[in-house]
Amino acid sequence: MSKTLKIYIAVLVFMFAIILLADRDRQKPIDWRPTYSVNDKIPYGLYVFDKEINGFFKDHKVERISLVTPYEYLDSQYDEDTLIENYKIKGNFINISEENTIDDQSIKEIFYFVSHGNNAFLSMKTFPRYLLDSLKIEVNSNFQNSGNTIVWLANKKFKDKKYNLPQPIDDYFSKIDTASTTVLGYQDTKSNKNVNYIKVAYRQGYFYLHTDPLAFTNFHLLKGKNYQYAEGVLSCLPKGDIFWYTKGQNNERISTSPLRYILSQPALKSALYLSLLGIVIFIIFNAKRKQRIVPILKPLSNLTVDFTKTIGNLYYQAGDHDNIIDKKIIYFLEKIRTDYLIDTTKLDDHFIKKLHHKTGKDISDIQELVFLINEHRKSYHGSLEEDLIRINNAIEKILH
Repeated sequence: MSKTLKIYIAVLVFMFAIILLADRDRQKPIDWRPTYSVNDKIPYGLYVFDKEINGFFKDHKVERISLVTPYEYLDSQYDEDTLIENYKIKGNFINISEENTIDDQSIKEIFYFVSHGNNAFLSMKTFPRYLLDSLKIEVNSNFQNSGNTIVWLANKKFKDKKYNLPQPIDDYFSKIDTASTTVLGYQDTKSNKNVNYIKVAYRQGYFYLHTDPLAFTNFHLLKGKNYQYAEGVLSCLPKGDIFWYTKGQNNERISTSPLRYILSQPALKSALYLSLLGIVIFIIFNAKRKQRIVPILKPLSNLTVDFTKTIGNLYYQAGDHDNIIDKKIIYFLEKIRTDYLIDTTKLDDHFIKKLHHKTGKDISDIQELVFLINEHRKSYHGSLEEDLIRINNAIEKILH
């Protein structure tokens, strides 16, 4: 190992150590994502609720549905015997999430479950369209950007207890079917008072719909006495076993990697990692040995430029200024035709304006050059060295 390489490695190790020391005491930023995951201890996770749910529903079984959809679970609990045709389980299906995570087939199964004398509690900001249309309700948002939200329950037992959620909660029920719906709770923002919790009758059971799922997150359950609001909301549910749908709230993630199948098979995964390790080792041990010597190639000398300079010097020393000026003019006009596609037959005002627009050069410089060229073409006496210098300088202003 060369001395230079050792110095580079030492510098890198030193810089890495400085970075570690600088970040050691830095406070980890708070993750405010509304994950509603039962494993997340971040503000908007459901870790606390998951630990306390058995206390909310004392003397009742709490079953978490995390591996299958509601349809798969409830359908498996249905007894198809013609004499029974009912569910083997009785109680309350609940789901708490930021957005709707229940598929359409499962929503229809939940309706069937409720119709057999059970109940469903859904706390979310975006409800399934099939549910809203079937129950004749609408959810709206007033898009508040700042301020707190006051929430309370309509039950006389809780009427005087109001709770302050230190953030705007925009969603509320803007339309309900009063014939089958009971208002259970309200929220109050800067704008006005809105309904945020309702009970909707459906055949032999009820739907309990709540638009403020943030009330069940870690941040709110641990802030003051806000946990009492969550208790009050859940106390409205009839007594019975709880079937909590948590699929998608346990940090499950479906991999989008094109290698997901290979990584899901232990043998293929081991082969992939072994191949990558072998490639790295091959690169490390063969990088220096296999490098070919790059030959030094001298750049070709520009003989055309030297030849042109020689011819130019001959004309200049011979004092043939007219010839040099003619060739300068020919070269200039050819350059204009090739680069700017301008007709050079007549060097008049039209030509001057066109060249000015295409080159962006000062119009007075262009006028001066055109004047000198036209004067040279009209002249019958020989040109002097001063004429050559003037035309050359005028051309250089336009071309450079």
